[in-house]
Amino acid sequence: MRRSLAQGYSAARLKQDALAGVVVGIVALPLSMALAIAVGAPPQHGLYTAIVAGIVVGLTGGSKHQVTGPTAAFIVILAPITAKYGFSGLLTAGLMAGVLLLFMGAMRLGRFIEFIPHPVTTGFTAGIAVVIATLQIKDVLGLAVDKLPDGYVEKVEALWAARGTVSPTDLGVGVATLALLLAWPRVTKAVPSPLVAVVVASLASAFAVRLWPSFHVATIGSRFHAVVDGHVVAGIPRVPPMPLLPWGEGLSIGRVRELAGPAFAIAMLGAIESLLSAVIADGMTGKKHDPNSELVGLGIGNVVAPFFGGIAATGALARTATNIRAGATSPVATVVHALFVLVAILVAAPLVAYVPMASLAALLLLVAWNMSDVRHFAHTLRVAPRSDVAVLLTCFGLTVLFDMVLAIAVGVVLAALLFMKRMSELTSSRVLAPSALQDESRAVPEGVAVYEIAGPLFFGAAQRAMGAIETVGSGARAVVLALGSVPVIDATGLVALESAMEQLRRAKKLVVIAGPLPEPRAVFERANLEVAHEHVFLADTLEQGIQLARDLVLLAPEKGAQPSVEQDSRSGASSAPPNRGAVGKPAD
Repeated sequence: MRRSLAQGYSAARLKQDALAGVVVGIVALPLSMALAIAVGAPPQHGLYTAIVAGIVVGLTGGSKHQVTGPTAAFIVILAPITAKYGFSGLLTAGLMAGVLLLFMGAMRLGRFIEFIPHPVTTGFTAGIAVVIATLQIKDVLGLAVDKLPDGYVEKVEALWAARGTVSPTDLGVGVATLALLLAWPRVTKAVPSPLVAVVVASLASAFAVRLWPSFHVATIGSRFHAVVDGHVVAGIPRVPPMPLLPWGEGLSIGRVRELAGPAFAIAMLGAIESLLSAVIADGMTGKKHDPNSELVGLGIGNVVAPFFGGIAATGALARTATNIRAGATSPVATVVHALFVLVAILVAAPLVAYVPMASLAALLLLVAWNMSDVRHFAHTLRVAPRSDVAVLLTCFGLTVLFDMVLAIAVGVVLAALLFMKRMSELTSSRVLAPSALQDESRAVPEGVAVYEIAGPLFFGAAQRAMGAIETVGSGARAVVLALGSVPVIDATGLVALESAMEQLRRAKKLVVIAGPLPEPRAVFERANLEVAHEHVFLADTLEQGIQLARDLVLLAPEKGAQPSVEQDSRSGASSAPPNRGAVGKPAD
């Protein structure tokens, strides 16, 4: 926010942001209510989330155009929390997730989200879409199901068992709403299709009830009630977000411990979704967001929102894209969107009672379809390597059948293992024949063998690369390890290297490590290789390494003999050639 104002904020920009904020607010109204209902909370709490998180994250986050609020991706995590721990548990888990997000931002972990592989995000996103779509079947068809079970398979079984209770009126309203949602953008995009579809469906349903008293359709007013000043109000109350204690009557260590896992899941999904949305917003605007500031802002928003009845919030891609297309220039548009939702509650709350549940379910069906990105999913299955396809399908299946946390954890581990396998395949080793070194300065003298390693020497590749050291010619008295193409080495690589050098020591061979790049060289120096291994020497380049090996062979004519102090080519004795960049051992 400060960056936007520092660049100069004019009346023209304020007008643009105000118009964009109103457009996004219109989109957010039905979505926020539908998402709150989907997680098992009264609809007004979705609106409170859009208001509080929208303002707080907009003012403190790291993206100029990000719109924050409840999102469909959270349904699969939040619905089980509500079912098991109640509404207070839902708010408490969101608060704990906010604290975790603050910690992630303070520790500057924003960039690490980029390391989650694409098959993992595609898999769990498509899985979430399937779960969301399944949850909407009940309201779209008007099925008489009191409560859906927790497991996905059990949900499907319960819905199938209730197939005989389909309500033709609810189904008709749902189909009509979905048709309007799909058709209206072809007419005009100036007015958001969710507003048109939900308003038309609500008016048509209310009109039908007046004409035909037997006509019945479930609405927000028939499903939800609130008590205001001792009076029962159908639908949502005409009350702004009010301060409250998220944990209700009391908060215990046991409850915090129980909610730790769900809170971690909320924080991880919130971070992933918000930062992915910010990246897409950057691509649409040419701007650059600050991922760590975005996490901090998201954390603050999720800490504050529960104290006003708001559920977990994150960056909403569809609303962010709408914000950008509507001409937003700064976070002021996000604040205006939140204020618009607030005004709508204070002015039009009684009208919300007429919104059919089937219409909101149809809206979420469309959200789930867009989230699934079926074309991209199918394209990935066709063209991606089989290993990536396996990761994608595993994440998809685990998300649907179990939960998103397990899907991400297993998916990231699988992707990491596959990455290590691929990286290890990039690391190669070979014994260089004299014919491979055409340069006269690199000519391999008699009694010297050159063993080259190319690629990262890390735990996925170290054993294979160094295991082949035994192939070095038995007649060689000095082995030059050419490491000029090894960009990095980790602890496992260092252990494997030292193990190989010990093998060469037992074979009575001298070792020259030639041409290490800065990072591996720093590791060698910290490990004091030359001090710890008397038969090991360092050289700056391969040419110097070969020359040093030749000198060592000349100074130690007997196989395995160590050069004496007087003969050591690095001691500066007159019998040895000048030092050519080798790092010598300290004299005793």
